[in-house]
Amino acid sequence: MIFGRSQRGKPPVEPVTLKILVAGGFGVGKTTLVGAVSEIRPLRTEELLTEAGRPVDDVSGVEGKHTTTVAMDFGRITLREDLVLYLFGTPGQERFWFMWDELSEGALGAVVLADTRRLEDCFAAVDYFERRSIPFLVGVNCFEASARYPAETVRQALDLDTDVPLVMCDARDRESVKEVLVGVVQHAMTQTADRRAVAT
Repeated sequence: MIFGRSQRGKPPVEPVTLKILVAGGFGVGKTTLVGAVSEIRPLRTEELLTEAGRPVDDVSGVEGKHTTTVAMDFGRITLREDLVLYLFGTPGQERFWFMWDELSEGALGAVVLADTRRLEDCFAAVDYFERRSIPFLVGVNCFEASARYPAETVRQALDLDTDVPLVMCDARDRESVKEVLVGVVQHAMTQTADRRAVAT
């Protein structure tokens, strides 16, 4: 309850709103992740893949995919009474990367979704957040048809810094996605606190 007093007589709580990006390669599950946790109907900007886009849309490993995000996905989730996350899913294809700068403005942190069948597709997202010093967590989306690898093996393949969290997840499962989001918020807050400590 935001306006007025709650039934228990407590003063109203004005929630803190935080912006989290969800990035990764084409077909990795970004739209699915946002939709799995959003408490509102997610805004989606998906369009059908066309024959004209075949030369630039690599569907290797995701042959069943027929749509692509052309701008962004947007969703919202309340983690606590005083904490609301706004989720922005970025487009995965290279020709839409120019939008990432706009979407990342004011972001607390990011989730980079990875698919072990096409791990190289998330390199660009990892590089992007590293260069801009935006805290991020890598979530390995465990597709049913994909091979399972130990977290440390995936970490080495991505050449991640030791302080970057890496978790296994299921982008379809609400509880799994909530754990990922809690993890990225905690990581981002720790990074922010560390930077302030160094600055003082």
